[in-house]
Amino acid sequence: MTTLDFTPRPGAAPLPRMVLAQAGAEARATLRNGEQLLLTMIIPILLLVGFSVAPLVDVGGGPRVDFVTPGILALAVMSTAFTGQAIATGFERRYGVLKRLGATPLSRAGLLLAKTVAVVGVEVLQVVVIAVVALALSWSPHGNPLWVAALILLGTAAFSGLALLMAGTLRAEATLAAANLVYLVLLGLGGVLFPLDRFPAGVRPVLDALPITALTDGMRSVLAGGGGFPGGPLLVLACWAAVTLALAARTFRWE
Repeated sequence: MTTLDFTPRPGAAPLPRMVLAQAGAEARATLRNGEQLLLTMIIPILLLVGFSVAPLVDVGGGPRVDFVTPGILALAVMSTAFTGQAIATGFERRYGVLKRLGATPLSRAGLLLAKTVAVVGVEVLQVVVIAVVALALSWSPHGNPLWVAALILLGTAAFSGLALLMAGTLRAEATLAAANLVYLVLLGLGGVLFPLDRFPAGVRPVLDALPITALTDGMRSVLAGGGGFPGGPLLVLACWAAVTLALAARTFRWE
C-alpha cells in the first residue's frame, strides 16, 4: 500500500520557474490592460494601415508599405519596452507592488529578468501581428532575420534601461506624462513615419543619435534595402543600453 507524504516542503521554487511565472503574470497584465493594448497593438496597426494605404507622406521610390513597416516594428519595440514598461513600473513602485515583490523569494535580479522576458514575449506577439497585417498589404521583406532579431534585442535593452531609469527616479504621475511625451516626440522625430531627409541638416546628427532612429534605420536597411550587418545602428543601441541600464541600476528606487 502506497503511503502519501503530506509533509510540507518549505523553500523557494527554482529561479527559472519563478522568473517564468512572474514573466507570465507581467505579460498577461499588459495584454489585459486596455490602455497598454491600445499603445502596443492598436496604434501601431492603425499607423501601419493608414500610412501604407494613404499617400500621407512622400517616401520616394518603392512600395509605401516597405518603407512604413520597419518603422512600425521599431515603434512597437519602443511602445512596449519603454512607454508601457515605464508607466507600469512607475505605478507599481507608487502602490507598493515592488516593495511586496521584494519580500518574496524572487530576487530583484529575478524580477528585472522576468520583466525583460515579459517585454520580449509581448514584442514577439507584436512582430507577428504587424508582419501579418503588412504582408496582407503586399509587404515584401528582405535581408537576414538574424540582424532583425539583434536589432530588436538591443533596442529592447536600450529602451528598457531608459524606462527603468525614468520609473525608478520620477513620481508615477511624472513618469506617465514624461513617457507619453517622449513617445510622441520620438514618433515624430525618429524617422518612424517621416523620412529623416525632410528635416533640416543641422539637426540630423542629433536625430541620428536617438535610439528610435538607430532602430528604425537598422530595421529599414535590412528589411527594405536588404542590407547586411547593421553595425552603426547596433553600436548606437548598445551605447544607449549600456548607459541607461548602468544609470538605472545606480538610481532605481524600489519604494
